[in-house]
Amino acid sequence: MMAAPELIEVQGDLRRGEPMSRHTSWRVGGPADNYFIPAGLEDLQAFLEQLDDEVPVFWFGIGSNLLVREGGLRGVVIAATKILRKLEQGDGFTVCAGAGLPCTQLAKQCIRWGLGPSEFFAGIPGTVGGALAMNAGAHGGETWDRVESVRTIDRSGEIHVRAPGEYNVGYRSVTGPGNEWFLEATFQFDPQATASMETMNRMLERRKATQPLGLPSCGSVFRNPDGDYAARLIESAGLNGFSLGGAEVSDKHANVIINRGDATAGDIERLIEHVQKTVREAHGVQLKHEVRIVGEDAK
Repeated sequence: MMAAPELIEVQGDLRRGEPMSRHTSWRVGGPADNYFIPAGLEDLQAFLEQLDDEVPVFWFGIGSNLLVREGGLRGVVIAATKILRKLEQGDGFTVCAGAGLPCTQLAKQCIRWGLGPSEFFAGIPGTVGGALAMNAGAHGGETWDRVESVRTIDRSGEIHVRAPGEYNVGYRSVTGPGNEWFLEATFQFDPQATASMETMNRMLERRKATQPLGLPSCGSVFRNPDGDYAARLIESAGLNGFSLGGAEVSDKHANVIINRGDATAGDIERLIEHVQKTVREAHGVQLKHEVRIVGEDAK
């Protein structure tokens, strides 16, 4: 039997009962039993090697697309974004980016290097790892359109190099080898494309103008259905500004749910379900949420 988390020696920071509300962009969420911030890749590998196979592991980025229920998360939450910030230009038109790197930073540096199309990464409000996990996209570009290879780490701490063909990639959906998490990706850009800082800035200004960036949210909550937009369906169902508890459908962008300051995870989840029910009744469309909902209900 491997050691329980509290018996494992680490160089990094291992916290007990860490409130996830401190780490999610919605500013809600119950405690993680164990919250581990590794000091480096070797520290992370050593931790995973010692961890009991029965202990649940949850890989955490920056919480920009995550709703954690009030009962919190069992097992271990691994927050490795601080050590996965690699950003290097490779041969030709390739770039290696760590899973903890903000997508906006990737976009800006690729533009400085003259590599495109890369501007769309600036419209993804999260990290490279999160973008890989869900095939995030913005302004007509999708993450896996540019992936040449990825490096992952499994539960035993072993590192793998994998090709895109080992994953089933769809719209806001990625499935691949189980119990592995992204460490970095090598992206291939188009030698015929031109990269423009001006184009990226226009994208960022558009996002600023159309989304409530000053309030806790997770960006777009629902996937766009085929041939339509979730925001249009929600708005036409009369839900702009509708609230439950401290959670509210933004009147600036209907596909965004904001925390007015006192929302609970339960408020947000109930509002997500209410939006789905109302849109289904009004339009006959079942909206699917792209935000991940995890954890246990409050007892």
